[in-house]
Amino acid sequence: MQILYPRCAAIDVAKKEIAVCVRTPGEQPGGRRSQVRKYKTFYGVLKEMCAWLAECGVTHVAMEATGIYSNPVFHALAESGDFEVIKVNPAQVKNLPGRKTDAADSTWLAELLECGLLRRSYIPVQKIAELRDLTRYRAKLVGSRTSEIQRLQKTLEDAGIKIDSVASDVLGASSRDMIKALIDGERRGAVLAELARGVLRAKIPDLSMALAGRFNDHHALMCKLHLRHIDELTELIDTVGQRIEEMLVPFRAERELLMTIPGIGRTASAVIIAEIGTDMSFFPGPDHLASWTGLCPANNQSGGRRRPASTRQGNQHLAGVLVECAWACSRTRTRPGAQFHRLVRRFGGHHNLRAKKKAAVAVAHTLILIVYCVLDRRVPYEELGQDFYTRRQNPERYKDTLIASLAKLGYTVTVQPTQAA
Repeated sequence: MQILYPRCAAIDVAKKEIAVCVRTPGEQPGGRRSQVRKYKTFYGVLKEMCAWLAECGVTHVAMEATGIYSNPVFHALAESGDFEVIKVNPAQVKNLPGRKTDAADSTWLAELLECGLLRRSYIPVQKIAELRDLTRYRAKLVGSRTSEIQRLQKTLEDAGIKIDSVASDVLGASSRDMIKALIDGERRGAVLAELARGVLRAKIPDLSMALAGRFNDHHALMCKLHLRHIDELTELIDTVGQRIEEMLVPFRAERELLMTIPGIGRTASAVIIAEIGTDMSFFPGPDHLASWTGLCPANNQSGGRRRPASTRQGNQHLAGVLVECAWACSRTRTRPGAQFHRLVRRFGGHHNLRAKKKAAVAVAHTLILIVYCVLDRRVPYEELGQDFYTRRQNPERYKDTLIASLAKLGYTVTVQPTQAA
């Protein structure tokens, strides 16, 4: 096989130690030589590894994208500036069975690299990588706050306090006042119900019964701790959100373009930019981006038969946000909204939750294709209308389909055109 990179190297990464294989021309014509060394993952030692690679005249270095452990190695190589660093998906470069050692893995990776058989993974630039850290951390904080709110509800439920059965928000202004009054020692349901504000005052009789329980000092302590933690998490979320907004200032134009797409708001647009950046040159096309995101259906075909297959593995952070955007689209009078309801009917009907979930994933796939086109062409989204699919139907063919459906149900149909007014 043709050698594309005569002097290259590959690294098998672990937490404490890495194995580095350097492939260079051998003494015999057409021969190849391998040198394998192992280094500790301390940053100073990694600099020594970079110096050795430079001495060997290495031009390209490949390494597996093994999560956080590969980052120090990648940064050490990138800071030296002497090599082109290629991160690859570990699932695509598995070694042969029975040859699994760190040295063998690095040698196998180097052999693939020198022949140009490795497909590089997407590596965001520094600003996008920092923004990605913040958006993912914010999502974790929001999840933690949701869990803490559920713990608060669990404590109230154990005490027989049914605020969430009457009030829509257990942390609304009225509900908070009632919980604080419970913590301070008030136990009379009628008195607590009088703390209701606004439209909730119309439910004072129900609140009086919902707030009469077996709330004791232990419940008061737990509620106090939960509220304190919720407030701390809310403050953290606001701080991280403010920093995200500051970092998105250079990408204001791209963000406004993304927000022209149905279902995509400020939070979703921030996540999209953080996960894929604004330069679409890395992705050959929209289908490639959809596959990388994990919103393309997998193939499961054998013997001429196609079997059901779930979506591919991909960027779960971006895919999750786009599925949420798809659910938001289902409530809009737009082409993606019409697609959602059309697919729900095809998959089993609006009474079927599984059909709705499948439709949401399909609409998310459509959204990522639109995202690619909007960012690649730098043009806003052009809405095609809620009647996009009905406009494309052939009236005669649609009529024949409806007649055939009624005939299967045992009806005889006579069709007459309506008289023009």
